[in-house]
Amino acid sequence: MSQIIKPKDYKALLDRRQTEQGIKLIKDFFQINLKTELRLSRVTAPLFVLKGLGINDDLNGVERAVTFPIKDLGDAKAEVVHSLAKWKRLTLAEYEIEPGYGIYTDMNAIRADEELDNLHSLYVDQWDWESVITDGQRTLAFLKNIVERIYAAILRTEYLACETYPVLKPFLPEKIHFIHSEELLQMYPNLSPKEREDEICRKYGAVFVIGIGGKLSNGEKHDGRAPDYDDWSTVAEDGRMGLNGDILIWYPVLERSFELSSMGIRVNRESLLRQLKIEGKEDREQLFFHRQLLSGKLPLSIGGGIGQSRLCMVLLHKAHIGEIQSSIWPDEMRRECDEAGMPLI
Repeated sequence: MSQIIKPKDYKALLDRRQTEQGIKLIKDFFQINLKTELRLSRVTAPLFVLKGLGINDDLNGVERAVTFPIKDLGDAKAEVVHSLAKWKRLTLAEYEIEPGYGIYTDMNAIRADEELDNLHSLYVDQWDWESVITDGQRTLAFLKNIVERIYAAILRTEYLACETYPVLKPFLPEKIHFIHSEELLQMYPNLSPKEREDEICRKYGAVFVIGIGGKLSNGEKHDGRAPDYDDWSTVAEDGRMGLNGDILIWYPVLERSFELSSMGIRVNRESLLRQLKIEGKEDREQLFFHRQLLSGKLPLSIGGGIGQSRLCMVLLHKAHIGEIQSSIWPDEMRRECDEAGMPLI
């Protein structure tokens, strides 16, 4: 299958038993670091939510949610979550979390429309986190500080993995580089967004690309983002739009950029109305989540998701996410991966 990257002479450095042990090591250690670094409390999260409340994340607006009827609710429809971006903000309000503190949870999702490859699976698992902030913290400087703290937790976890399994050698840089998606476009005007990410990650090793969701000077978006959680239209102190972004690294096993996290400062009342208008989604103003936000019942917040299987894949030097998680793959993909030395679970 053409979308599969097959690293030349690839051989997994850990066997399956070591891999399973490494997965647990990484997950246990990283989430403790994340919760301590950002002062988060663990909460229980839903696998599905009721359709029509505006709580589910519609990602780029084209992905179909897995839907099923609920017998005891008169066949009302439930949707398997795509992410918990909006649910978390409702939970912050419900638990009356104070500024400077937040929540985190294990998010499990099914994305039936995902195009399957080395990084993408039908099954998505993330650490979803959300923190309450003040109006004065809705700044690019604050966003960058949170990114640096998350990246520091990733570095500590890489150190532990390499100490535990000496066959693994650290490759992540000490610092993460910040760049706006418009600046990236100006640097590489003839490349696609994905190619631009490859080039900047190849150069710096770890990058946070700011400003995902709004149109750039060429009239195109760097990438899609729903209009009702991340704030991508507010002009930050650097004069560019966007208070959100993605944490990317250069992954030498696949020789490509690799997204580990999507995150950002969330919309306030003004930016929600502006972004809904930009996207022609004003009808969402009548949904439950949006009414709660517009009426001032939800706190200002920052949040994101960090891929669990993805982080384990990177820190255990695997070539395919199917070496980390159990999912469904086309028979041809399984055969090709097995021949390439990366048997899928």
